[in-house]
Amino acid sequence: MGVDLAVIGGTGVYRLPGIEWLETVDIDTSYGSPSGPVRIARLGARRIAFLARHGEAHALPPHKVNYRANLKALQDIGAGKVLAVNTVGGITERFGPRVLAVPEQIIDYTWGRISTLCEEAGSEVLHVDFTEPYTASLREALLKACVAASVAVVDGGCYAATQGPRLESRAEIIRLKRDGCDLVGMTGMPEAGLARELGLDYASLCVVANWAAGCGPDNAEITLQEVLANVDSVSGCLTPIIDNLLNC
Repeated sequence: MGVDLAVIGGTGVYRLPGIEWLETVDIDTSYGSPSGPVRIARLGARRIAFLARHGEAHALPPHKVNYRANLKALQDIGAGKVLAVNTVGGITERFGPRVLAVPEQIIDYTWGRISTLCEEAGSEVLHVDFTEPYTASLREALLKACVAASVAVVDGGCYAATQGPRLESRAEIIRLKRDGCDLVGMTGMPEAGLARELGLDYASLCVVANWAAGCGPDNAEITLQEVLANVDSVSGCLTPIIDNLLNC
């Protein structure tokens, strides 16, 4: 059917203002079923596909998401560009709560997840270049879209992908910081690597929901209430960013 952009995010993507919802597509793939239906929308004259990464009831923990099926479903309906919206914790000083960031690097600390298209016997062995894990042209377009929407954004940073679903210990965050990580989340991998294997353009827009363990000024306990409030405070920026990205 063809879409101009696919967006993978949380259930909040369905509440974005200014979106005209067109249809729902239930699809299975050669890698199984995605997290939920793909919902097609129009923004201006462009068609967008939305997929809730954790399912529309947010029932799938990060290590149970079928990342392969999610990306293949989007590719099968005609998407060539994927914008991942990731909720993260901030580690270094530029990445405090309510900051938006477009990371340029990623380190994978996950384990046990199916992380390649080469899993099944007889599959073609793919050795893709992952030097730059995010597509440079889509990253640049995303940054320009933020500027055009008058939305402050941090260009760069390294995303640490951890296993979850629990949050990290203070010692684990110290290790991540020592490794050069600026952001920590649970869904960045294997999603980025699989997008590269599938030949999809892929970039991440990170919403910093909280300071990572031990990183905040008062070393306070991380609460779900805080996380949700910080995410809601910047969710209104997403529609203008996506609108401008479609026209970059």
